[in-house]
Amino acid sequence: MIEKAKSIAIIYAIMAAALYAINVPISKILLNYVEPTMMASFLYLGAGLGLLAYSLVEKISGKEVKREPLTRKELPYTAAMVVLDILAPILLMFGISMTNSANVSLLNNFEIVATSLIALLIFKEAISRRLWIAIALVTLASAVLSFEGAGSFVFNQGSLFVLGACLCWGFENNCTKMISNKSSVEIVVIKGIFSGLGSFFVALFIGERIPVLRWLICVLILGFVAYGLSINFYIMAQKDLGAAKTSAYYSIAPFLGVAFSMLLLGERPGIQFYLALIIMVISTYFMVKDTIR
Repeated sequence: MIEKAKSIAIIYAIMAAALYAINVPISKILLNYVEPTMMASFLYLGAGLGLLAYSLVEKISGKEVKREPLTRKELPYTAAMVVLDILAPILLMFGISMTNSANVSLLNNFEIVATSLIALLIFKEAISRRLWIAIALVTLASAVLSFEGAGSFVFNQGSLFVLGACLCWGFENNCTKMISNKSSVEIVVIKGIFSGLGSFFVALFIGERIPVLRWLICVLILGFVAYGLSINFYIMAQKDLGAAKTSAYYSIAPFLGVAFSMLLLGERPGIQFYLALIIMVISTYFMVKDTIR
């Protein structure tokens, strides 16, 4: 029964990665029409409002799943989660606007390192030798990809913004883990609505404009899929895998992001990508062995 639960959790983690991976290339396109902070705002509002609508449909149809609600005890982690989720997507959108989407996708791999080290040093979550090997291989794959031809990995201001977002999400992933036994839908609704509103007021304060309706709708839909559904699956995976292991499986997202960039933006990686892909397959083997042991 435990092994079955872990297998399902692995599927959730992979689904979370796949849904999030479409965010970077599509956001790159939409940033031509929507300013970065406003973009971050409506991505999270799309996630929160979409999951809120989903829960209401469940309730009306009589198919509502019983979930344990958040309590005052979880308030510190919930508040930290919201604040970090205001900052992280804003940093990411500025990063996407300043560098190419393949670069951003690959840099997102550093989220696993941040999440795992924070889980170990602050939250005292055990990390096995196999998982450390997987983390090292993921980092190696990122290093290989960092030499992906001219301009693909330029350590510029945009890269620094993305790394800042990864650090924020590393802390946020661990805060979310502390409340992951509660309703994943409620967590995403709170994340989306409050973080989205926070980003919205920041956007207005710095003088950004509300986007045209058609682009606003596109961003809301992307937010529901790439953030709402992705975060929901991520939280469900954390219940049985823990923050570090879920983050390890989630590390395939950057590679999927590069693949989507190839399809949607015409970006073409070189031989380094395929070498890194082999390294990632080996790291995934260690993750699976660690998870099912």
